[in-house]
Amino acid sequence: MRQIVLDTETTGLEVSQGHRIIEIGCVELQNRRLTGNHFHQYVNPRREIDQGAIEVHGITNEFLADKPLFEQIAADFLEFVSGAELIIHNAPFDLGFLDAELQRRDPGGPSIRELCTVIDTLVMARGKHPGQRNNLDALCQRYDVDNSQRDLHGALLDAEILADVYLAMTGGQTTFSLSDATASNDANGQGITGIRRIPAGRKPLPVIRASEAERAAHDAQLEAIAASSDGRVLWRELAEQG
Repeated sequence: MRQIVLDTETTGLEVSQGHRIIEIGCVELQNRRLTGNHFHQYVNPRREIDQGAIEVHGITNEFLADKPLFEQIAADFLEFVSGAELIIHNAPFDLGFLDAELQRRDPGGPSIRELCTVIDTLVMARGKHPGQRNNLDALCQRYDVDNSQRDLHGALLDAEILADVYLAMTGGQTTFSLSDATASNDANGQGITGIRRIPAGRKPLPVIRASEAERAAHDAQLEAIAASSDGRVLWRELAEQG
């Protein structure tokens, strides 16, 4: 499954007031692994940036003066994201700005949701941690994700951090390989690198079944995932296939 973790920076908070995108950052996940492929572009918004926004991301009007316009980078951006599952924190904000830019370029053209499916990690986090702070910094602290370089917001850096947060929120362990494991030792202290057989006659491991409360919590979590991913829940799909 191809997923794109996406973030934007803008000239201000309200797209309805004519504010524009000034930076897009995307990183690619394939089967829950970062591939190293990314899309990153600064954009000349052809308008002034609010001072409050500059204090958040540090991007100035002077820095963007020689950067391309959105319509000049739109084709490359759409080629990178089309058909993927987008992972965005507070998706309505970024999608609102992206759709506005796309409509300026091609009135009547498709929206981002017509080209991609979307997971909103803010909705997911609120379902997992109701009543708590669920901004990106708070989630980094909760899931032990390093955000020490995040003195200012930046679209590519925030997308990279969000990718780590998403993987932690949706499974914790993201990779596993027997070849990565440290060799264990036998009774004589010799390294064992092959498969270790279970001795014959060993008692079977006990099977601990989920309680009703645990099943209810599991079902509630699946509902939260479904609400943030347009109804797509991998566990349910696998159960139906089985």
